[in-house]
Amino acid sequence: MLMLNQIDLTPASFILNGIPGLEDMHMWISFPFCSMYAVAMVGNCGLLYLIHLEDSLHRPMYYFLAMLSLTDLFICSSTIPKALSIFWFHFKEISFDGCLVQMFFVHTFTGMESGVLMLMALDRYVAICYPLRYSTILTNPVIAKVGLATFLRGVFLIIPFTFLTKRLPYCRGNIIPHTYCDHMSVAKLSCGNIKVNVIYGLMVALLIGGFDILCITISYTMILRAVVSLSSADAQQKAFSTCTAHICAIVFSYSPAFFSFFSHRFGGHTIPPSCHIIVANIYLLLPPMMDPVVYGVKNKQIRDCVIRILSGSKNLKSHSI
Repeated sequence: MLMLNQIDLTPASFILNGIPGLEDMHMWISFPFCSMYAVAMVGNCGLLYLIHLEDSLHRPMYYFLAMLSLTDLFICSSTIPKALSIFWFHFKEISFDGCLVQMFFVHTFTGMESGVLMLMALDRYVAICYPLRYSTILTNPVIAKVGLATFLRGVFLIIPFTFLTKRLPYCRGNIIPHTYCDHMSVAKLSCGNIKVNVIYGLMVALLIGGFDILCITISYTMILRAVVSLSSADAQQKAFSTCTAHICAIVFSYSPAFFSFFSHRFGGHTIPPSCHIIVANIYLLLPPMMDPVVYGVKNKQIRDCVIRILSGSKNLKSHSI
């Protein structure tokens, strides 16, 4: 009898309601969302193509950047198309299993993005503190292994979310005030005990975000000590300039994440739900959009490759004319 009740309390589908309180502005909100998504897709695909094309970019730093670009593509593509279908066509329904799949992909790849940023910090640490051993420490097999480990860490830590969410009875309706299926947004619709979900969510946040931030902090502390110890001011500037793009990527990734995390727990009812939803979407859109732009502007090798390709195509057009 208990099993029958549990089955009866599992909805066939959920309704993603978009941004609560701003339903009348969904069409206007969709334009910046669509523009940011287009920039993210073009920028990251272009960056991946450039890294594949140019032999000079076949180095550890750019392999990690390629991982970041792939992760960014998966993050925004797992949420934004559905959000745009809600804004434009009012396609709000998503199946229960489809919701769990989306939730798995969102949390897995946001966790992987954090892990890749941590790996990139370690890459900068090795490059600046052990420059002569850089190519022998970060070999292609090592890069492949740490990349796979980062991905598997996310998969194995996020898989329990789907089982914890699937086991819950849902008797508070099936309307999710969000643009995508987030773990706690779905769990809050349950009339069962979600204490395990909350505790496990905090534990995963610490194991992924806390560990990665700790490693990034330690890496940059060691980098700062190494840079300060250099005798030449030019050498100091050159060494630290290789980190500026990565620091920008960290800021773009973690700033909205920190705001969302702390406002949910300490903001109470002072912050409107629409603000939470917008920040959650910015968290998934801003890093994929800005990462290729920042690296294209700040990284000299990528900038030179882009200029060379563009100038080559112009020369080709002029010769054809």
